[in-house]
Amino acid sequence: MKRSFYSIMAFCGVLALACSQAPPGRGAGEIAGTGDGSVRFRVETVASNLQVPWSIVFAPDGRIFFTERPGRVRVIENGRLRPEPLAVISDVEARSESGLMGMTLHPQFAENHFIYLAYAYDSGDGQRDRVVRFRETGAGLTDRKLIIEDIPAAQFHAGCRLRFGPDGKLYITTGDATRPDIAQRLDSLGGKTLRLNDDGTVPTDNPFVGQKDARPEVWTYGHRNAQGMDWQPGTNLMFQTEHGPSGGDASGGGDEVNIVERGKNYGWPIIHHTQAREGLESPLLEYTPAIAPASGMFYKGSAFPQFRGNFFFGNLRGQTLMRVVLDGRKVVSKEPLLKDQYGRIRDVAEGPDGAIYFSTSNRDGRGSPATDDDRILKLVPVTDAKK
Repeated sequence: MKRSFYSIMAFCGVLALACSQAPPGRGAGEIAGTGDGSVRFRVETVASNLQVPWSIVFAPDGRIFFTERPGRVRVIENGRLRPEPLAVISDVEARSESGLMGMTLHPQFAENHFIYLAYAYDSGDGQRDRVVRFRETGAGLTDRKLIIEDIPAAQFHAGCRLRFGPDGKLYITTGDATRPDIAQRLDSLGGKTLRLNDDGTVPTDNPFVGQKDARPEVWTYGHRNAQGMDWQPGTNLMFQTEHGPSGGDASGGGDEVNIVERGKNYGWPIIHHTQAREGLESPLLEYTPAIAPASGMFYKGSAFPQFRGNFFFGNLRGQTLMRVVLDGRKVVSKEPLLKDQYGRIRDVAEGPDGAIYFSTSNRDGRGSPATDDDRILKLVPVTDAKK
């Protein structure tokens, strides 16, 4: 009896040690699903022990590229993380929320191997953001070409999501750099959506081309800090997620999902939360308390047919992956997935296998990292045969 008692105590000690090494609910391999049980999925780890993976993109040959905020471009190839970065961007200045952030591939990447990066740098007169194009060689990045720079930046509200639209143009989100007034100024690149040709020149059909005291790169304005962007299949409407007020800006919350259209004013800082005013755009969805939306993706794959056309975005403060069901511009339903299971969720991306990939941001100074954070994980479908 005495021996059994000590065996039980030893087992409890091992169990307590294991629980202390990683927060509960962070284990890969768990089965989860939608609230109504219509879709079930397994969570699998793709890569671990990363540092704030900010943007995930997929090459046509199956490789996964991602950025780490301190300045590294990493590669996952044949299911394995390369131990050494593809590149370290030497002029990145990483402070708090800023650093190496957005990344996208040219629509003709298979032929030209162009990769675009958005990051913060020291201009000598304060922090700024720039977008740079490189050619990826398999062993590194070469042929550096500046696309745009001198975008207002700060350690907060940095924007920097990059995507090519259905029109083949490069779209860039920028933050207000903690200066709300510049979001309304058309002569500033801060608090905007920018639209450029792939070489950095300005398309002639941008809304403010030729207008006095307006930057021709501007597509939309009145944004605080948009960090998610994608186009709805079928309509080609651009959807963005945006961080709402915090700190001294205004009352907390007010995070947004917006339908973003040519030349429109999205109101910051004149309106926020659910406020409305003629000539200013109010959000399609508003979240108070804050959830801190950090990405955005429309699902187009076949692995989850029930998710096709749904809008997904990761949330930092909300610690969830949000799913929004839409009928064109109309919200049908919304549902948080993986609530409080993996900590702060940043990017979300659809893989060529139809799996839904997402990254954690638990080592950004605001999270509670598990022992193997940060990670890139993916949702894979669970069929009846696997239950």
